[in-house]
Amino acid sequence: MTPELSQRLSDAGLDPQAVDNLVHAALAEDGEVDVTSMPIFGPDDTATGNLTARQDGVVAGVPVACVVFEALDVAYETRASDGERVAPGQVLISVSGQTRAVLRAERTALNLLTHLSGIATATRRWADAIAGTKAKVRDTRKTLPGLRALQKYAVKCGGGVNHRMGLYDAALIKDNHVAAAGSVTKAYEAIRAVYPSLHVQVECDTLAQVEEALAAGATSILLDNMTDAQMAEAVRLVAGRAGVEASGGLTLDRARDVAVTGVDYLAVGALTHSAPVFDIGLDFT
Repeated sequence: MTPELSQRLSDAGLDPQAVDNLVHAALAEDGEVDVTSMPIFGPDDTATGNLTARQDGVVAGVPVACVVFEALDVAYETRASDGERVAPGQVLISVSGQTRAVLRAERTALNLLTHLSGIATATRRWADAIAGTKAKVRDTRKTLPGLRALQKYAVKCGGGVNHRMGLYDAALIKDNHVAAAGSVTKAYEAIRAVYPSLHVQVECDTLAQVEEALAAGATSILLDNMTDAQMAEAVRLVAGRAGVEASGGLTLDRARDVAVTGVDYLAVGALTHSAPVFDIGLDFT
């Protein structure tokens, strides 16, 4: 990987080595020989082409796709930036090189670019739906194994914000923790005894649990599967003493109704586990 591309990934908050490892693992899945292209094209045949958007949306993963092209010695020129709104017919990346190499790179580059752009586009719809409120759309840990950093990066490209990256950087007390510990208070105090400065969020199913979490000292509350009226009441109870996040069964249709209850975040697992791919094609010129 060139130093310039490595720096682009680093500037985006991505680990260049991790991206490089992912790309090479993906390319390895296709095997050593392209039995379709090898008999048709000779080693001296060359091609040029464009990766072009075929719908409206937000692009994410341009530098990641470029890692694929670099790995196969395909020259590229980026024509769009991550986080940019794009329209049908807009060229995102132009490529040129040995025809066999371009075709070998095509599907891996598109798999990554269409998936990440799909996440960014879905996130942008949610962000637009709650624009003008104080709420922000936030992702979850419902990500594909090995792709979490990229998927969460795509959420940011679409105007969302990230929740914790893993189990190591923030605590989230859920119903099973409460059941095993005996109460919200006991679970919260157990974590605080070991990690006094760690960010701790408490999932609450009822308003009584919200009050208990606040009494224990929680500074972040997750409202799970509550009605809009219950969330509005929870926000009133919290009265600014903690951050409040809505979670469970949220849909784009009711996003704004949830946001106007006064919550700070909408937790949307579908951003990463159910976003449709963004339609992009590679066509030879």
